[in-house]
Formats: sequence, C-alpha cells, structure tokens
Amino acid sequence: MRGPTDPIEEATPEFVDAVLAIVAGIPPAKVMTYGDIADRLTAMPDLDGATGSYGARLVGQVMARHGYASAWWKVIRSTGQPPKGYESRALPHYEAEGTPLSGSGEHYKVDLKNARFDPDRPDEPAQQALL
Repeated sequence: MRGPTDPIEEATPEFVDAVLAIVAGIPPAKVMTYGDIADRLTAMPDLDGATGSYGARLVGQVMARHGYASAWWKVIRSTGQPPKGYESRALPHYEAEGTPLSGSGEHYKVDLKNARFDPDRPDEPAQQALL
C-alpha cells in the first residue's frame, strides 16, 4: 500500500501517457484537479494499492515533469488554486479561455463549481457531478 505520505515512485510511460491524454481532453474554460485525474486512473498499476492523496501527488509529478507541452494550467489544486508557483503564468490562459474565476489579482482561484470538467458528462454546463 502507498499512502499520502509515502515517497512518490516514478510514473510508468503508460501512466504518463494516460495523464496527458486526459489533460488533452479538457475543453477550453474547464479544469480538473490532480485528484480528479488520479480518480480516473485508479485501475492503472501505478496506483495499485494507493490511498489518500498519493494518486493526486503522482499526477502532479507527471505534470511537473512532462506537462510542459500540454494545457498544464487546466490541472489545478483541489482548493481551486492554479499549479503552485505558476499562478501568474496561468492567469492569462484562464482569462483568454473565459475560465470562471473568483477573487482578484494574485489571490484568484478557479471557480470549481462552474469550471470543473467531468469527461463522463462533457455536455453538462456546470459539471457539478464531481462536487
């Protein structure tokens, strides 16, 4: 079993590809959290026996190491905050796409109630199924 405080193991190429494929499928103005993506990949061997936030942390590692060519700003923290350390770089992407935001300046957050994407319900406007 791998728990939330265990060291993150290196993701397999298959897991990396699966994460990046999910990110590529997130439409403009929508986002998913690290945990949302991990929840979709629980059947993969990388997450076998994982508990707590381990999966979200593994997705974060994949994005940090391999997500530079993807729409990285669409994968956010469960608090609605953009990727840590990239807040100012992410904001222009959100504004250009019309991503629902709350707050202002450097203290903004993505409005998860209205921006969260559920690939199982791509046509649902508010995507509230994950809340």
